[in-house]
Amino acid sequence: MVALVIESALAGKLALFQKIGAARQKSAALRLLLSLALTLLCSLSIVMTIEWVARGEFASAWTYLLSPSRPGLATIGVVMLAMLALDALIGRAHLSALIVAPLLLIPAFISNQKQNFLSDPLYPSDFLFGRQIMELMPIMVRDRPWTAIALAIGIIAGTGAIILFWRYIRSHTVALSRKERFGRLSVCLPLAALFASQMDPTQYSLLREKLGIIPIVWDQTENYNHNGFTLAFALNLPMADVKSPAGYGPGAIDAMPARNYGYLSGPRQKPDVIMLMSESLWDPTRLSNITFTPDPMPTIRARQSGYVFSPEFGGMTANVEFEALTGFSNAFLPYGSIPYQQYVRRPLPSLATFFRGEGYMTRALHPFSGWFWNRNEVYRAFGFEEFHTQETLPPMDKRGMFAADDSLMKEIMSEGDAAERPFFFFAVTLQGHGPYEAARYAENTVDIAGNLNDDDRAALATYAQGVREADDSLKMLMDWAEKRDRETIIVLWGDHLPPLANVYPNTGYMPQQVATRKAPLDVMKKEHETPLVVWSSKKGVRKDIGTISPSQLPYHLLKTAGYEHPFYTGFLGRVQKKYNIVDRYQLATRDNQTFPDWARKEQELDPTVRDYRYLQHDMMFGHQYGLERFFPSHAELMGHENS
Repeated sequence: MVALVIESALAGKLALFQKIGAARQKSAALRLLLSLALTLLCSLSIVMTIEWVARGEFASAWTYLLSPSRPGLATIGVVMLAMLALDALIGRAHLSALIVAPLLLIPAFISNQKQNFLSDPLYPSDFLFGRQIMELMPIMVRDRPWTAIALAIGIIAGTGAIILFWRYIRSHTVALSRKERFGRLSVCLPLAALFASQMDPTQYSLLREKLGIIPIVWDQTENYNHNGFTLAFALNLPMADVKSPAGYGPGAIDAMPARNYGYLSGPRQKPDVIMLMSESLWDPTRLSNITFTPDPMPTIRARQSGYVFSPEFGGMTANVEFEALTGFSNAFLPYGSIPYQQYVRRPLPSLATFFRGEGYMTRALHPFSGWFWNRNEVYRAFGFEEFHTQETLPPMDKRGMFAADDSLMKEIMSEGDAAERPFFFFAVTLQGHGPYEAARYAENTVDIAGNLNDDDRAALATYAQGVREADDSLKMLMDWAEKRDRETIIVLWGDHLPPLANVYPNTGYMPQQVATRKAPLDVMKKEHETPLVVWSSKKGVRKDIGTISPSQLPYHLLKTAGYEHPFYTGFLGRVQKKYNIVDRYQLATRDNQTFPDWARKEQELDPTVRDYRYLQHDMMFGHQYGLERFFPSHAELMGHENS
């Protein structure tokens, strides 16, 4: 009897323990379910806010999340995976939101601002020049002081809020057990690795297609619009790795015809050469229904040879400079890349090494810091003997915060007068840099007539005054050159249109504050052409050049100077006979015939363009199989320096 009682009691206790265990399991499962639901809600809120901030409008962000053809849900899933993995590493649920949210929201805000000023979203490569952004902060603060104050207050308040939330959540959440942490990591890490393996835009992925992720690398505006900021940014990460074009190799380089110009002695008397890339130089009289009195650029207009088709707008000066000095094209590089920051890591052929091979003194001048755009290292790689910056140049007069053009021209004349042998000077001016604050000049000498509001009139008046002073400084340089015994060649062009903000849409010149990246040729020319002057003190203006890419400047410069070269006049000469504009979106001929989206049709690529791409890749990333045939002076110079 006793045994039966004991057995019954034990059975009752066992049943009770089983009920307690089942209740605990239910409680743990419910707790896990609630925790996952809260993480999902946080992920949804973060993604929605990111898209709202990056796009600048709520409706577009909401459409992105709801559209079945867009990867809004996939983005939420990716953010949720990251949060769960971080929670496991930290040891407490939901703390990861305080890490993930600012890490994604701050770049989204920067991307929005970059689109407002430069028409492009934020790319991974932009973080390579964070120092430049910090250097420009005083200028931005001066232009928008109240915005800067509000931003500073927001950063301080946001940091304080994150610290308080961190303490509160940490003290009110239960620590994850070792089993819970391991379980989260064992699920999240493989899924994250699988997702990361599908993000190379150069490779087809069925999974990526099913998720609605479409790498639109040829049109980054649409890429960010379709895929959202987070995924588009991730898709651009692998693009920093430039792959060899199909068919590249020693055989492909050897098959290219290259004439030997070594037997030619060049001009009887070697001319001095000055290349001037003028910051934001553009013809403001092209604005609709606006008149300027007097003409702000009479010297440039009287001696204009044509136009440069800038691949940029409002900024990215270094990309235009890269083309002008090397003869290579940004069209063959990943969209959003900055070769000065990413790719110039070894000696590269340039006009500097060509002219050094001809016995010239080669010097670069820019009245700003040498580290900006990595110019110290780039100019060394390009073969310049000297680079004079604001640290080594004499004190210069200022226009606002920037060195005056006429002060830089006087320095060029002084250094030219002191030169004992022919010289090649490459100078980048600074005075024309935005923002175009109303009080930059003591007096604006160009009257503007037209229907403009006060802000637009003030910005345009400042810009027009800068153009007039740039024009005056060019005249001063040309007057000096005409008095010299030695022929002096001057090449001047604008790197891109100025960032005049609302002036463009308010005057009807462009529909937006920034230029389009992909449009019919007449629209692209209107929004990307800058004045070009190619002038000789002995021969006058080189006329009827038309509209050319910056990569064609070496051809016209050397032809004007009387030189021949396997690449700069030979190969580029063959290119310019077919195409005077080589842009990543379209090729254009002198008679305005266009070939849009040519880069997406590799099987149909013109052999001339294909060889151009091969040769550029060979010099920048490959084995330089064509170095001695196409760039003999560079090969000889590097041989001497290495011996």
